[in-house]
Amino acid sequence: MSINDYHKKLTDEKLEGNEHRNFVGSYWDEIGSLQFNFMKDFGLKPSMQFLDVGCGCMRGGRFFVSWLDEGNYFGIDMNESLIKAGYDRELSQELKDKLPVKNLLIDDLFRVNKFNVKFSMALAISVFTHLPLAYLRLCLIELARATEEGAVLFATFFICPEDRSEDDSLMHEQGGVITFPFSDPYHFKFSKLSNSIKGLPWDIELVGDWKHPRGQLMVRFVRK
Repeated sequence: MSINDYHKKLTDEKLEGNEHRNFVGSYWDEIGSLQFNFMKDFGLKPSMQFLDVGCGCMRGGRFFVSWLDEGNYFGIDMNESLIKAGYDRELSQELKDKLPVKNLLIDDLFRVNKFNVKFSMALAISVFTHLPLAYLRLCLIELARATEEGAVLFATFFICPEDRSEDDSLMHEQGGVITFPFSDPYHFKFSKLSNSIKGLPWDIELVGDWKHPRGQLMVRFVRK
């Protein structure tokens, strides 16, 4: 049984209808600009080498590529058809000239060390909302190899209140999304996120509400 449907290849027919935009959860312009402005507000500079974890079809990537210095955007995703759709259909030639194809990695195990780059900032939007918690630990293990002290990963989660049972489904008032403990879309208590990364070189902090239309909350991980 697959963990989620994200591995499915999008056909050329679906791409002609811009189905790739809906495949990543729609809110195309809203979430794209939201994540870009969030990262700028939290210190992302054009001169920084930036990693987009779960970059998909460039919902946010097109904003980052435009603003970052040439060659400073890097994206990793497990779905080759989404990366291809984003590069071919969502980037102008000017943006393609700023984004070498080698800066896009198809990988389902977060092996970002393949870039041979030390990142100072990274972002994962709507990645761990679709994966069991073990994948968060795997991502942080791999990212630790490609970062130095002080590097930051921002990631979104559906958070279960500490006074609620985590083992039941949960309706999120903002956006009306229903999440589950053992299937996609997933929710976790913040305390469980904290416990899951024990022994890794990361500190964790709940940033909280950042105006995501479906109520995903932001968490910050800082490299020790």
